[in-house]
Amino acid sequence: MKLIILIILLIPNRLSNSFVIKNVTNIYEYVTVTTYTASTNETDSTPLITASGFKLDSLNPAKHKIIAVSRDLKSKWKFGTKVKIFNAGIYNGIYHVADVMNKRFKNTIDILINVDDKPTKLHNIKISKVYQ
Repeated sequence: MKLIILIILLIPNRLSNSFVIKNVTNIYEYVTVTTYTASTNETDSTPLITASGFKLDSLNPAKHKIIAVSRDLKSKWKFGTKVKIFNAGIYNGIYHVADVMNKRFKNTIDILINVDDKPTKLHNIKISKVYQ
């Protein structure tokens, strides 16, 4: 008789007190990663509301783990899609798509950071869609 051990990764769901199973695909994309802040000089006239309508915490917008995607990636990663970022140092982790970038950007994701954080630009960063 064989004993099979199954390990399941349980991650707390931020929207409730339950746990959800996270499955990361093995299909990866390589993108440029930049950062942006919730300020009118980097967004539109409503910096605390993303393009998806998500309302940001004015004191700590980075806590929401939000990314904006360039318009060429928007068809792959619609609002609400979760993605995992790899090999990006302090920016590694799971984020959700809630914003869109200016049309001049291609193959780029923009990570929302706090105003006091240092702006960053990284090339060839591996990301993957996360299925719930």
